Amino acid sequence: MTPAARILSPPVEIGLTAAIVAVRDDEPLILTTRTEGADAVASLPSGPFDPIRHRTFEIGLREWVAEQTGAPLGYVEQLYTFGDRGRHARAGDRDPHVVSVGYLALTRIGDETQRPAEGAWRSWHDFFPWEDWRKGRPEIIETTIAPGLRGWVEEAPNAVSSAGLSRRQRVDLLFGAQGRGFNEENVLERYELLYEAGLLEEALRDGREAAARRGKLAPLGVPMRHDHRRILATAMGRLRAKMKYRPVIFELMPPAFTLTELQRTVEAIAGRHLHKQNFRRLVETSAIVEPTGEMLLKTGGRPAALFHFRRNVLQERPSPGLRVGIRG
Repeated sequence: MTPAARILSPPVEIGLTAAIVAVRDDEPLILTTRTEGADAVASLPSGPFDPIRHRTFEIGLREWVAEQTGAPLGYVEQLYTFGDRGRHARAGDRDPHVVSVGYLALTRIGDETQRPAEGAWRSWHDFFPWEDWRKGRPEIIETTIAPGLRGWVEEAPNAVSSAGLSRRQRVDLLFGAQGRGFNEENVLERYELLYEAGLLEEALRDGREAAARRGKLAPLGVPMRHDHRRILATAMGRLRAKMKYRPVIFELMPPAFTLTELQRTVEAIAGRHLHKQNFRRLVETSAIVEPTGEMLLKTGGRPAALFHFRRNVLQERPSPGLRVGIRG
């Protein structure tokens, strides 16, 4: 690279962003903060990586989360590196270009008095209302998403994606009528389709032509700062997929729980209703939990047996997850 090219290139900053997930009252929650000023929007906890102060990315991430929220982190895994030009800066400006390393983190919330020092827990369905299928196909798909996508398809019916799919095929695959073909893991793909079609506030904010042609948009979930909603979509899809082959769901459970509580937590994350008897049969045959010998009396009905995660299963087989068929 020539000296002139180096002068013209904007500086690059590495950011660390965390999607911190918990479950309370059968609702999947995400820990958010808010930016300052009139244009304050919901954000994920984040901050720059300091190579002098932070020996690793994860150390830096935990420091920023502790400073911004005070929330303890349990399970943490790196998701993806988000570095598309235009995420934080517009073409032609000289501000630093931010490359963000996204993380998925899981934690438990205690009683109602346990709140983060800063920020707030919010349902992730505030940001992705089309992802909660526990009571059937979300109404927002029929009222807002389907009409918007129909117009987008009609604009270029012969356009083909890099994967060789037409716009109509992509819409049918990701938002199939009455749930046909709906895959709960494709959270990011659905978000990116809506963004490309110009139906999200972030697309309008980023100056995307499809959104500009539509002008003022009907709300499709709560927008987030920069591409934090895209990072959250990545985290949701990763967690939905991973709980099927790794026991990460137990990072969200208390030490002792009933099988009903476990099922409702799995349903909250998956966004799907599960058949009760099939779920219990799966849990029992997988030997992933074992009874504690105690009973929960405050159930509103008959006492329920308490279980805990059987950690020895990690040594017994390589993929000890809950391979639930998310149907029923």
